[in-house]
Amino acid sequence: MENYTMEGRTYRYYGQEAPLYPFGYGLSYTTFQYRDLVLSPPVLPICANLSASLVLENTGQRDGEEVVQLYLRWEQSSVPVPRWQLVAFRRVAVPAGRETKLSFQVAAEQRAVWAQDWHLEPGTFTLFAGGQQPGQQTRVPSEVLSTRFTVTGAARPLRGC
Repeated sequence: MENYTMEGRTYRYYGQEAPLYPFGYGLSYTTFQYRDLVLSPPVLPICANLSASLVLENTGQRDGEEVVQLYLRWEQSSVPVPRWQLVAFRRVAVPAGRETKLSFQVAAEQRAVWAQDWHLEPGTFTLFAGGQQPGQQTRVPSEVLSTRFTVTGAARPLRGC
């Protein structure tokens, strides 16, 4: 094999073409609603971790489980990066008509990019949270929440944090 690029080979690098069965594809016997995606802090130093919380409500008639997925998108990067990258997920059981508040930690390492070495870059990022990938059209409707955050400071090698 001479071409090691992942472009066109995994869901993260398909470009505009949607995969037939994206990660998280599946059906449920109930419905869920996502709301109140909150990031803390919304502006963070280059080496800091990001905390995210959201509320997941089972709006259906049956108890159910949902796989909550968090994806990260770099708005501008000095090197090619995935369209978005899965950074956290959790299977959650929610009784019918109930809601639960979930908290996630997104480590600084998950924002690192490869350019001869792993390093962190400042800039604007988007965090997506939902029961599917952002923009997924092959499943029953499920909203995907999104919000932006900013990383400040000078670019540095990941091992320097």
